[in-house]
Amino acid sequence: MMIIPKLALRNLLGAGLKTWLNVVVLSFSFVAIIFTQGLYKGLDEQASRAMVDTECGGGQYWIESYDPFDPFSLQDAHGKLEGEMENLVESGKATPILIVQGTIYPGGRIQPVLLKGIDPEQKLLTIPSYVLKKTDYELPALIGSRMAQTSGLKVGDSVTVRWRDANGTFDAKDLQIVQVMETSVQTIDSGQAWVPLPELQKMANMENEATTVVTEKNFGPAKNFPGWTFKDLNFLLKDIHQLIKMKSIGSTIFYIILLFLAMLAIFNTQVLSIFRRRKEIGTLMALGFSRGRVIQLFTLEGALNAVLAALVGALYGIPLLGYLAAKGWALPGTAEQFGIAIGEKLFPTYSAGLVMGTTLLVLIMTTIVSLLPTRKIAKMKPTDALRGKQT
Repeated sequence: MMIIPKLALRNLLGAGLKTWLNVVVLSFSFVAIIFTQGLYKGLDEQASRAMVDTECGGGQYWIESYDPFDPFSLQDAHGKLEGEMENLVESGKATPILIVQGTIYPGGRIQPVLLKGIDPEQKLLTIPSYVLKKTDYELPALIGSRMAQTSGLKVGDSVTVRWRDANGTFDAKDLQIVQVMETSVQTIDSGQAWVPLPELQKMANMENEATTVVTEKNFGPAKNFPGWTFKDLNFLLKDIHQLIKMKSIGSTIFYIILLFLAMLAIFNTQVLSIFRRRKEIGTLMALGFSRGRVIQLFTLEGALNAVLAALVGALYGIPLLGYLAAKGWALPGTAEQFGIAIGEKLFPTYSAGLVMGTTLLVLIMTTIVSLLPTRKIAKMKPTDALRGKQT
């Protein structure tokens, strides 16, 4: 039973440069597919982790009237923290956030802003809210680097902010920038200023009220509170997951082109091999090989291209992909315009399932492509094959 694998390997290696060209091209397909899929998987995990750490926690309770995509709903998007909801906050398992629309006037310009009140003592999110503790400023504010860039504000600057309270009355006050935070999450940065929650509640005449309540990680099971709707991580991270899925599907075209080139080379090699080795086929049949075993031999020769390609790809792929996973892939400065929390470097993530799945896919495709030309062997007559005649 071992004679077919031995013959297949000997014939494959005996083909010399032709075999190694096919193997190298196929190995590029291996490495490219694993690298790209690992890149998207790492992007998904990195963005999701950043969102969970800075904004989502273990999920959020939204006041029923709150819609982050409808700015006109913000005026009424606030509710009392009462009963079990208040106990949840006091026990440290959740932190409330109040959102109020406002306008700032940096350098004489008009710029809309979302004032977000957060507890300076909270520990659930990695937002550096501790800088908003008691200071010499009447209204300390924390902004992100994107907000600082668009507004021209920096640490120590004072700017007038105007807002409308719960009764519809406009008021204004000067806020002082106490820190500019660097974050990859744009949804807590662009067009926003973080201020102490108690101060914002007083300013907006919304005592003990909030717009959202962020829960601790691994929070559950979620309880129902009157007037509040719980949004789990599947909902909060849905946009990121869908975007990554679309990108991953789009890259399939790239895989198809790579695999098509590799499969075409193997197919042509198989066709040429069968044409040039007619006498060998006739000899094998004359020695007692059935047509089925001859077909197995040539199919296995083609399939071994994928095995050798996996080994060759591992020689340069493992060091390269391992280096990228450890050191990360530096992104250009324009990457933040994509709207995904990815930071300055992207760290690909590779799993055993990804490697094994890719190897199995290429092996199956190579086997099928190798089998197709061998159907001609079934029509050959041994006597004609021995004379080198084409049946």
